[in-house]
Amino acid sequence: MSSVRETAQGSGPRSWRRGLALTALCFLVCCGLGMQSWIALRLTGFDLGIFDQAVRAYANGELPRSPIKNVHHEFPPGFSLLGDHFTPALALLAPLYWLWDDPRVLVLAQAALFAAGVPVVRRIARHCFADADPLTVRRAADVAGLVYGLGWPLLNSSYTGFHEVAFAVPFTLLMLERGLAHRYGAAACWAALLCTAKEDMGLVVGAFGLVLAARARRAGHRGGRTTGLVLAVAGPLVSAVVIVRFLPAMGGPEGYYWSYGRLGADPGDALAHVVAPWVLLQVAATPFVKVAMVAWIVGSLALLPLRSRTFLLAVPLLAERVLSDNPNHWPVINHYDAFLWPVLVTAALEAAAGLHRGNRAVFRRWAVGAGALASAAAVALGLNLLFRPDFWRPSPDKSPLATAAELIPDGVTVEADNTIAPRLTARTHVVIADATPRGADWVLLRTQNRTFPFASTEDQQERVRLLLAHGYTRVWDHAGTVLLHRTDPDTPIPGMRLPGPTSTPVRESVPADVGGNLLLR
Repeated sequence: MSSVRETAQGSGPRSWRRGLALTALCFLVCCGLGMQSWIALRLTGFDLGIFDQAVRAYANGELPRSPIKNVHHEFPPGFSLLGDHFTPALALLAPLYWLWDDPRVLVLAQAALFAAGVPVVRRIARHCFADADPLTVRRAADVAGLVYGLGWPLLNSSYTGFHEVAFAVPFTLLMLERGLAHRYGAAACWAALLCTAKEDMGLVVGAFGLVLAARARRAGHRGGRTTGLVLAVAGPLVSAVVIVRFLPAMGGPEGYYWSYGRLGADPGDALAHVVAPWVLLQVAATPFVKVAMVAWIVGSLALLPLRSRTFLLAVPLLAERVLSDNPNHWPVINHYDAFLWPVLVTAALEAAAGLHRGNRAVFRRWAVGAGALASAAAVALGLNLLFRPDFWRPSPDKSPLATAAELIPDGVTVEADNTIAPRLTARTHVVIADATPRGADWVLLRTQNRTFPFASTEDQQERVRLLLAHGYTRVWDHAGTVLLHRTDPDTPIPGMRLPGPTSTPVRESVPADVGGNLLLR
């Protein structure tokens, strides 16, 4: 009897093996893209180097600090990244550094966390199709696991390195799955953990609470309705307290990440426009790339997520991006879409299950369309890169950086090209070379190809000339890559500055060519 029940639920031995295979596939693809980017020197100081320094600090029993972030953005010495973003979940990765002290451990960890979502998505599919025949349940679980595991947002995030979204993805899925299973206490626990992934995740939790309360009320589950109402209030409240109180208490400057200047100078000013829908629509729709972004996100699953209440969880995250005046938020080639992916997949499954119950012919056409679009997006934005030999090796201008980095001794201070910085974080005190000289023992920089955050190659060449004239010696020079050593530390360097206790943090200027193209890497 129990085997019959397992087969009907789609969770027998064969299903378990298929789930394991899909989990392994997700891990291998995400890990492959991350390691490909590492080998090709695409993973940079911003952001892999920052997270590496932060988690290494946790592993050493310290608050998460990143010299790369702090020095470049002029934060005072000792500033904790907990004043920048609320990401205490990152501390869970600290033990990995006791086993392998290397930035690549974060690439592996993120791939594993993404892959951990595969069996959860398969359970979500079984919940959604619980009243369907066993064959449909099995197919729904397998297709859901494949679409999720090879989802373009996960592939993009893996390609671009490591970010806090690594925890947000499995935490969101587990919260949603436990809610569908009517395990309301467990859902609340995962919701609480989700709030530790990033400061705005409380808004997602609040939306989840509203959806949970509405569904529990319809089902007559008093406990679920109570849990949902508590989460609907507690989630946004946690985000508000963290943003208004915790981040400033940790040294975060007020309004540092305010990117909504078209709505107002601050949140209070912006609230006046919330009651004016035409203003919100105008901001959300201009430039047009924002409309294209939303169309791509929901269109890659054939608009199915729009048919489910669960899509409400995506609204706060989408609003953050379409109302933002930061062009980095608009393309679909960064890690931001991975925050949405668990919500989109779950909502699509719920909508597909509803279509299956109502009209199976429509369900088949819509399901095939969603699968085809998701697969095409995955190939275009990730899978094809794994089969391109040129993406497995550094470009000619980057290759010399790796050679020169090997010449730098352990334990020294370094100003490094942003491209090579992660290769030095484990054994040197590294910051990225930027517009201000920092007086490091060693400087490694390209001079013939523009590198972040310099505005031009002329600025990079001028930096080299300045240092050579003020106490530095050229140690290595090849194909436009220069390695300098400070042999006369007593010679002052014009314009040299290190952040002090009274330093005022500065924001990055976004280059004019960012955000204009939805798919431009």
